[in-house]
Amino acid sequence: MRSSLGLAIALAVNAAAGWAVDWSALKPQGYVSDFANVIDVTSKGQLEAYCAKLQASTKVQLALVTVPTLRGEPVEDVARALARAWGVGQKGENDGILLLLAIGERKSRLEVGSGLAEIIPDSMAGEVLRAMRPALRQEHHGEAMMAAAETLGTAITQARNVPLEAPMPRKIRTSWFQSIPWPLVLGGLGLLAMLFFRGARGSRGFGGWNHDGILPALLLGQLMSRNTWGGRSSGGFDGPDSGDSFGGFGGGDFGGGGASSDW
Repeated sequence: MRSSLGLAIALAVNAAAGWAVDWSALKPQGYVSDFANVIDVTSKGQLEAYCAKLQASTKVQLALVTVPTLRGEPVEDVARALARAWGVGQKGENDGILLLLAIGERKSRLEVGSGLAEIIPDSMAGEVLRAMRPALRQEHHGEAMMAAAETLGTAITQARNVPLEAPMPRKIRTSWFQSIPWPLVLGGLGLLAMLFFRGARGSRGFGGWNHDGILPALLLGQLMSRNTWGGRSSGGFDGPDSGDSFGGFGGGDFGGGGASSDW
C-alpha cells in the first residue's frame, strides 16, 4: 500500500512539474510488485510461492510488476530501469527476469537477463507475451501473470534439469471457443439422448429418464464444471502470501534482451 501511494504521489508531482518519473526510486514489494492493484490476493499469493520455489530450485529470480501508467515513457525503458535498480537475478550471473504490465497503456515487457538468453530467447519472450493477451483483455491480470510465470519456469527447470514441486493451478485458454470442453459436451449430449429414448420407450412421459439419468447428468455437470476457464487443479499452491520468503534480489544486470507487446 505504501509503495502504491508513493508511486501515485510521484506520478502526480512529476506530471505537474513535467519531469520524468524516477522509476528507480520504487521499492519491490516482493516477487510480485502490484503497484496498479490489479492482481487478486489469491493469485498474488500463488505467484509469490511459485517464484520462491523457482528461485530455490534454479536460483533464477522472477520479478512480476504492474504499474498504472508509463507516464509517456517507453515500456522498455521503464522495465529496464526497474530491473537494474532492483538487481533482479544473481550478481555476475545476470539470470533474472522482469515482467512488466503497464495497465493504462495496455503494454507489456518481458526483460530477460543475458544469463538466460539461450533458455529464453527474444522469440520465446514474444510468444509468452502474446499468450497473455486473452486473459489481459478480460482484465484477468493474475491469470495472465500465472500463465507467463509457469511457462518461464517450465523452460528454465527443463533446461537446467531440476524439478519444480508443483505447476501453477490455472491456465489461460486462447479463446472462448477453445475453452469449451468439446469431448465432454458431445459425449454428454449423446448420453442424454440415449437416456431420453430409453426412458421414452420404457415409461410414460419422462419418469424413466428422470430415474435412470439423474446421476449420470449430475456427474457430467461436475466434470464440465471442473474444466472451465481458470479452474484449479488438485496440486496447486494454496499457501499464504509468501512475501516473508522474499529476501530481496541479488544484484543482477540487464542488457536489453526480451520482448514487448500490447493487448
